[in-house]
Amino acid sequence: MFHFESDYLEGCCPQILEALQATNLEQTPGYGEDPHCATAADRIRYVFDCPDADVHFLVGGTQTNVTVISALLRPHQGVLCAASAHINVHETGAVEHSGHKALALPSSNGKISAEQVREALEAHQRDFSREHMVQPGMVYISFPTELGTIYSKQELADLHAVCQKWEIPLFIDGARLGYGLEASGCNVLPKDLPRLCDVFYIGGTKQGALFGEAVVFSDTRLSDDFRYFIKQNGGMLAKGRLLGIQFEELMNEGLYFKLARRADRLADRIREALRNKRIPFLVINTTNQVFPVLPTEAIARFAAEFGFEEWQIMDAEHTAIRFCTSWATPDSAVDELVAYIENKL
Repeated sequence: MFHFESDYLEGCCPQILEALQATNLEQTPGYGEDPHCATAADRIRYVFDCPDADVHFLVGGTQTNVTVISALLRPHQGVLCAASAHINVHETGAVEHSGHKALALPSSNGKISAEQVREALEAHQRDFSREHMVQPGMVYISFPTELGTIYSKQELADLHAVCQKWEIPLFIDGARLGYGLEASGCNVLPKDLPRLCDVFYIGGTKQGALFGEAVVFSDTRLSDDFRYFIKQNGGMLAKGRLLGIQFEELMNEGLYFKLARRADRLADRIREALRNKRIPFLVINTTNQVFPVLPTEAIARFAAEFGFEEWQIMDAEHTAIRFCTSWATPDSAVDELVAYIENKL
């Protein structure tokens, strides 16, 4: 049985494993102040065309989200996000535990709009009791979203414009950033991101690294004392070079994007097979996550052959499930899944 439950079931790509082995006995300073982290940061600045950006490495996505959000908000502020956002649904209330409320906005496709953000900010401003309420202090989105959908360049520009007008930061969670940038129909380039938000991160954990995320502050005014926050939130790795080495490799010769592109194309094959069988989807997307809606009675039979995640009960007879491809998904596993869909579903 092959498992499609998520995109971080495997260890790491061979290039990273080889680099870790080759550097295993090196002695370097700790806490990210080593030559590998410095080189990785420079490569990120080059690939994303942000020569003046401030780059930091953290151990995981939840630590990254909590650390960035708690660093940028004042004690009385909260973060605007989609109701389905990772920080609102799948991080065990980590943001609230830090003392900041997730201010969820309704969304059917995982995305929020500039108009929604503007309306939320204006509604708070004109509320006569606003001083008794949590003040929106920043905006969080993910690229791609929790549902695998992606923002267009114009949508990001519109969101950023609203944030700039209200003088609040726009933060992009990039846990699956490569899968979004390499998705069919995406018109956002790596070099666009630093100009369309104030801070974003490049996910490693779900994209070929053993672990680790790289935070990029395009607005460096926001990164003052950020290392204090990393340490306080448990995101600073003593053997920081392990993060630097991994991002050195991922940013070398486009590896990060090659791995993501392959995963997206494999997911496209699964989508096409489902589409040919006239199976509906929870959302339409082109990234590495696929969300078909199946008769609930068929799911047990399906689960005997493949691993997947049951995502959302749609009604008494239908359930949305999720397949994830990754940098490591073999062609043969997708061949088997497509054959099952074509012949047994």
